Amino acid sequence: MHQPVISGSGVFTPSETITNAELVEAFNAYVDLFNEENKAQIEAGDVDAKAYSSVDFIVAASGIHQRFVMDKSGILDPAIMHPILRQRTDDEPSIMAEIALDACTKALKSAGKTAEDVDAVIVAASNMERSYPAIAIEVQDLLGINGFGFDMNVACSSATFGIQVASDMIRSGSARAILVVNPEICSGHLEWCDRDCHFIFGDVCTAVLIERKESAAAGHFDIISTRCMTQFSNNIRNNNGFLRRSRPDGVTERRDMQFVQNGRKVFKEVLPIVAKHMLGHMADNDIAPTDLRRMWLHQANKAMNDFIGKKVLGRVPEAGEQPNILQDYANTSSAGSIIAFSKFSDDFASGDLGIICSFGAGYSVGSMIVKKA
Repeated sequence: MHQPVISGSGVFTPSETITNAELVEAFNAYVDLFNEENKAQIEAGDVDAKAYSSVDFIVAASGIHQRFVMDKSGILDPAIMHPILRQRTDDEPSIMAEIALDACTKALKSAGKTAEDVDAVIVAASNMERSYPAIAIEVQDLLGINGFGFDMNVACSSATFGIQVASDMIRSGSARAILVVNPEICSGHLEWCDRDCHFIFGDVCTAVLIERKESAAAGHFDIISTRCMTQFSNNIRNNNGFLRRSRPDGVTERRDMQFVQNGRKVFKEVLPIVAKHMLGHMADNDIAPTDLRRMWLHQANKAMNDFIGKKVLGRVPEAGEQPNILQDYANTSSAGSIIAFSKFSDDFASGDLGIICSFGAGYSVGSMIVKKA
C-alpha cells in the first residue's frame, strides 16, 4: 500500500471578468426589452413582468463581487445573454481540454514532475462539452501521457470525488501519479436571464497531482483520509441531455435545460448534512476541531461557508481559518475548494492539518483530510 499525497496544484483563470455592476446593467437592459416585448401579455396577467437586479442584492445574497468568464461579450449583450464560444473543428483541442492543459501544466510544474511521471488523467467536472471521446483522454494526448484517462461528474463535488478515486488508485498501486483536473465553464449552463441565479457562476479550471509519497518532492500534503456521500435530491438540477430530441413535449425553451435550483431548500437541507459529514470524518480520524488549521470549503455562497465554519469549529472562524475566494471567482462548481487550497496552503508548517470539502447537486459531499509533510 502506498501513501497518496497532493504534490502540486494549478489554476487556469480566464482573462475576462464581469463585475456585479456590469452584470446588473446588462441584466436590467434585458428586463426592459423583455417587459416591452411582452407588454400585452403582462397587462393581461398571462406573463409575469421581470424585476430588476442590483449590486446590493447580489452581494447580500451571495458575497460575490465579480466573476471570471471565457466570454463576456455575449453575456453582457441584452439580446444574447449567454457566452459566445468559437465552434472548433474536431482536429482542434476542445475548449475544456485547452484550459485543462493549462492547469495540468501548472500542477506538474508545481510538483516538479513531467508527463512521463504520470499514469492517468481524471477530468472531474459538473458538465462535459461532449459525451465521447472522453475529455480526459484528449488531455492525456495533449500532455503526452502513456496510460489512461476518464471523465466523471458529481456536480460541485466532482473534484473531491475525483481525488478520492485517484487516491485509492495510488494506494492500491494501480498508478504512480494521477492528474485530477476540473475544467468548469459554468457560464455555459447558467441561465443569465434569471434574476435569482444570474450572478452565481464563473469559469475556471483547477488541477492537482496525486502521487505516491515516496516519489513526491518536499512540501507536499499527505492525504490522511477521504470520504464521500450522496443523497438524492431534485433541488439542484439540469435536465439537458442526449435524449432531448426524443421528448414529444419539446425542450428548446424549457427553463430546466440550464442550471435550476431551489436555493432556500438547498441552504436548509445541505448545510446540516455537510457539517455532520465533516465532523464525523474528523472524529473517525481522531481529529478535533481545535486540531484544524484551515478549512477549504466549496465556494458557493459566503453565508453557507460562514454557517458551516461555525458549526464545525463551534465558534466563528478566525481570519485565515476558512478562506473564501468566491468574492473574486464566484461559484466555480467543483473547482472552488481547490482554488482556495491552491491559493491558501503555502503557509502551512510540517504537521499542520486541514480539510478540503465540497458539496452540491446530488446532493453530494466530498471531504479529504490533509497534513503538511
